[in-house]
Amino acid sequence: MRKKLFEGLLLAAGLALVPWLAVLWTTLPDPYPAQHWRIAWVGFDALEIAGLLTSAMLVRRSDHRAPLASVATAVLLLVDAWFDVMTAGHYVVISLTLACTLELPLAALCAVVALRPPMVASVQATAVQRVAVHA
Repeated sequence: MRKKLFEGLLLAAGLALVPWLAVLWTTLPDPYPAQHWRIAWVGFDALEIAGLLTSAMLVRRSDHRAPLASVATAVLLLVDAWFDVMTAGHYVVISLTLACTLELPLAALCAVVALRPPMVASVQATAVQRVAVHA
């Protein structure tokens, strides 16, 4: 029951946003002065740092949550690359270079971590170690 409800809500939300794209495309101005530009970008990059460090820690521990942190971090990196390039203006070559050499490869690495098979052997080894300690 819940699965169908969640599926229906997600589907409805996704479809409802399609016409919203047309509204945005036709009403948003091309140039727009942004408020709190520095805070927005520093905060966004801080989220990327937190995601990368959290992913590294969870991978090191063979934690089953590593794929979740990694996929979230991959999405942040892809969004960062997109907005860097789209808002670069005269610095588009620098933004493209950074996207191609840093953000996109890191996003791919995070995707590999997120999609790799679970580390069953290390999970079993950890369980055996815990039993041995308590025995």
